Amino acid sequence: MSQPKLKGPLVGLKVVEFASIGPGPHCAMLLADLGAEVLRIDRAGGNGYPDNPAMSRGRSTVTIDIRSPLGREQCLRIIDKADVLIEGFRPGVMERLGLGPEVVCERNRGLVYGRMTGWGQTGPLAQAAGHDINYIALTGALAAMGKSGEPPIPPLNLVGDFGGGSVYLAFGIMAALWERQKSGQGQIVDAAIVDGAASMMTMFAGVVASGGMSLQRDRNFLSGAAPFYRCYRCADGRYISVGAIEPNFYALLLQKVGAEPEAAQRQYQTDDWPAQSAKLAAIFESKSRDEWSSLLEGSDCCFAPVLELDEAPCHAHMAARDGYIESEGVAYSAPAPRFSRTPGETTPRGPGDETLERWGVSH
Repeated sequence: MSQPKLKGPLVGLKVVEFASIGPGPHCAMLLADLGAEVLRIDRAGGNGYPDNPAMSRGRSTVTIDIRSPLGREQCLRIIDKADVLIEGFRPGVMERLGLGPEVVCERNRGLVYGRMTGWGQTGPLAQAAGHDINYIALTGALAAMGKSGEPPIPPLNLVGDFGGGSVYLAFGIMAALWERQKSGQGQIVDAAIVDGAASMMTMFAGVVASGGMSLQRDRNFLSGAAPFYRCYRCADGRYISVGAIEPNFYALLLQKVGAEPEAAQRQYQTDDWPAQSAKLAAIFESKSRDEWSSLLEGSDCCFAPVLELDEAPCHAHMAARDGYIESEGVAYSAPAPRFSRTPGETTPRGPGDETLERWGVSH
């Protein structure tokens, strides 16, 4: 069956992905959105979790019994044709399958071998089970989230799996490919979520050390404790967000909502935050979310309505930028970032039979 040609700055890049969950497939999606040809190897008998149509977009799949000698040989032939390999197993699993880097990188010297784990390939916890919440807990990120005096609140699995995981894996892969242009050799990318999350905390480590801010949740203006950087409930039970960190933006917010202007002079007096927040909360509860949007959106108040996931594609700004693409009844995010000459393209699935033939495999 003839399929549209891939588009994007990564056209010509060939990636083999061993099916996993979370950051591995998200990284493969990022590469596929920008034109890479991705072939996912599913395990015979199922991968152990439901398929995610949004993150599975843009690649073809083939089912192989990777534990059998025949399956191993099939995988090796596929990897021989690849520029990049992505796997998300515990350390040592690929080695036991005969598909570790010492084997495949000897056969394919230019291969960039991307390894996605939570704890990393080495260290006392390398073989322990874990999830996003555990990884960001170890880096100081989780402790800074939530209300003072209450347990920390995990921010979905955005900070660990995707922020510190898939994005850093993709960055590492592209860095290794850049270096390969000079050396002609691939290498292993050990992408650990704990490393990525720790890297993402660099700004906070710096500003705390310099006295620029506190990570104590009742004194951290980015934690929701400050009246000018938090969410408020509206008359209809929905919410709005304000992020007026700069004094001139906060003064404008107070003026537009009819709050006392003198509060701007006490913006960073943390002892006054509860009282200021209470006054603003009462004001915001007087109108609906959409009424506040009509008044504040597009101004320098640093305002946005808090939208549900299914509302986001319909917002005027996201629609104007074609931020989502609907396919098979699901609104997919458009490829990111955007490129002026070689824009990426989102497809529900990869090019299919044509791609499998190029990889030398069949259904």
